[in-house]
Amino acid sequence: MSGAVRYSTIGIVGGGSFGVALALAAARAGREVLLWARDADAVAAMRERREAPRLPGARLPEAIAPVTGLEELTPAGALILAVPTQAMRPVCGALARAFPAGLPAISAAKGIEQGSGLFTTQIIAEIWPAASPAILSGPSFAADIARGLPTALTLAAGKAKLAQDLAEALSSAAFRLYHSSDPRGVEIGGAAKNVLAIAAGVAIGLGYGESARAALVARGFAELRRFGEAYGAKGETLMGLSGLGDVVLSCASPQSRNFAYGLALGQGKPPEEAAGGKLAEGAFTASILAQMAQARGVETPIADAVAAIIAGRIDMREAVAGLLARPIRAESEGASNGQ
Repeated sequence: MSGAVRYSTIGIVGGGSFGVALALAAARAGREVLLWARDADAVAAMRERREAPRLPGARLPEAIAPVTGLEELTPAGALILAVPTQAMRPVCGALARAFPAGLPAISAAKGIEQGSGLFTTQIIAEIWPAASPAILSGPSFAADIARGLPTALTLAAGKAKLAQDLAEALSSAAFRLYHSSDPRGVEIGGAAKNVLAIAAGVAIGLGYGESARAALVARGFAELRRFGEAYGAKGETLMGLSGLGDVVLSCASPQSRNFAYGLALGQGKPPEEAAGGKLAEGAFTASILAQMAQARGVETPIADAVAAIIAGRIDMREAVAGLLARPIRAESEGASNGQ
C-alpha cells in the first residue's frame, strides 16, 4: 500500500498557529485532515467561519474538519503532534488510550523536556510505546506555510521506510519534506537552534549589531554540532535543514518567537514578560540543554549564558561580552574543544 493511500487522512493534535499551518499543508497535499484543538470556541470558529483564531487570514478548506474530542481523530492513518514539548507527555498519555498499535505519531515540537532530559520522540516512545514515533522539523514559520510559500523540512523516523512514506504523503509543490533515519539529529537541531536564536536576539536587543550576531551564530552552530554528536546525531543531519537551515532562519528574523524573546530581553524586559504571551521553547530548553551538555563533558558557553540570563544569574551585557571575549586560539581548535 502506498503512503498516499495509507495516510489519506491525517490527524493534527493542536490548534495553535503551527498546527493550523500543518493542517493547511496536509490538505494541499491531498489529505483529508482532522484538526483537534482544546479550545471549543476556536473549534466553533473554524467550523462556522472557516477561520483560525490563532492564524489570522488563514482560510480553512473543506478538507479540514475541526474536532473537539481526541477520539474523533481515530480515522487518521497518522497523527502530527503540534503541541509544546512540555505538554507532550500528557497528550501522549491521552492518545495512548484511544489509538491502535503502530500508528505513526509525528512530533512537530522543538525542545527538550525539563526534568527528564528527553527529546520528543523519546517521550512518545515512553508514554505511548505502541506508536511509531517520528519528528518533523526544519526552517519554517507558520505564516509562510499557511500562505503556501515554498518551505522545506525534514521528517525523520527510526524506520527509513516509514519516514519516506510519511514525507511523500505530506509533500506538495510548495511544502517539500525530505526524509531521514536520524530522528535524534533532527530533534537536537530543532531544540538547540531555539537557544541560539535567543542569544542572537539578546545581542541585537543590546545594540551590539550584526557582526556580533554573526559571531554568536557561527560559534553557536559549532556548539550545536558538539552537543549533537555527543548525543548520537549524524553530522550530515546537523548540517541540513533541521540543523543549519533552522539556525539561519531563527537567528535572523523577528518572526522567530525565540529571537523575538531574546530581543525583548536585550531591550530590558524581564524574562516573565519577554515572550509577550507567546511560546518561546528555547526559554525552557536552555537550562536542560546546558545540564545535558555538562553530563557528557561538552562545553556549551552560549547555552550556559542563555540559561543564566533567563534565571537572572548574570547581567546580559556581561554575558554577551564574555562570549565575544572567549580566549584567543586557532578557530578549528576552539570548535573542537568548546572555546
